[in-house]
Amino acid sequence: MSEKLSIGGQAVLEGVMMRSPHAFTVAVRKGGKPGAEIALLKEAILPIGERFPLLKKAVLRGSVALFEAMVLGVRALNFSANEAMENEEGRQEEISPLAMAGTMVLALAFALGLFLALPLLLTQLLGTQYSAFKGNVLFNLTDGAIRVGLFLGYVSGISFMKDIRRVFEYHGAEHKAIGAYEAGEPLTVENARKYTRIHPRCGTSFLMVVMVLSIMLFSMIPGSWPLWAKAASRLVLLPVIAGLSYEFIKYSAKKRGNRIIEALIYPGLLLQRLTTREPSDDQLEVAIRAMDEALAMEPR
Repeated sequence: MSEKLSIGGQAVLEGVMMRSPHAFTVAVRKGGKPGAEIALLKEAILPIGERFPLLKKAVLRGSVALFEAMVLGVRALNFSANEAMENEEGRQEEISPLAMAGTMVLALAFALGLFLALPLLLTQLLGTQYSAFKGNVLFNLTDGAIRVGLFLGYVSGISFMKDIRRVFEYHGAEHKAIGAYEAGEPLTVENARKYTRIHPRCGTSFLMVVMVLSIMLFSMIPGSWPLWAKAASRLVLLPVIAGLSYEFIKYSAKKRGNRIIEALIYPGLLLQRLTTREPSDDQLEVAIRAMDEALAMEPR
């Protein structure tokens, strides 16, 4: 294929998921042991946007892409957890789809509570004590600052956990493999190793754009509204924010080198230094295997 495909990915437990336009693959080290067999999950996919062209329109496609990424991400995590976990006798400990789905629902509820509800509640409490915080601008700037602070604190905190550091290393391996592919080099460990672990289309950068845009859009919500109305309006605006963030990430990836664009994406790239780590050759091998399998499934 002469034209480079748009490849995205995700780090999972002891492995990497790669997503090409028409394929979904997950490569995982069985038992999480270096040098062990690589387990694979491969599946051809038809994007929702190709089935329903209306959903390929700007902004709408961002929310659709986020939904697809969440669905595939849950499946990838479920597969990786089952393949990476073994008991002391070496037998694989299966995690049921229901248990994984329940875990993801709890994780989503936790994220909404910590990064959406808690900042709003804390800012509302400040407003009851200090009248200056009741104004739209200061209220939403404070709400946004608390949200960003909580997010940075959370990511920094979990990065000290051994298992999370392993995931961050696989995240770095994913980016290096994509970097080698986009540069047109053969997908080998040696070639991938020399590329940066930072990538402009990373989900971490997407989250940073989401947080910045949320401050801007939430500022349109009157500070005088009751707490329940502010919370509900934030939930309603989330798909819009996701769609606009997606469009910005796609646009900025095409405009690398532009000084204004580089300045705008810099905070997201800086944040990736928290969510990625330098991978081992063993981890790069897993990421490359996932990439190879995804590319092999694309129509020639």
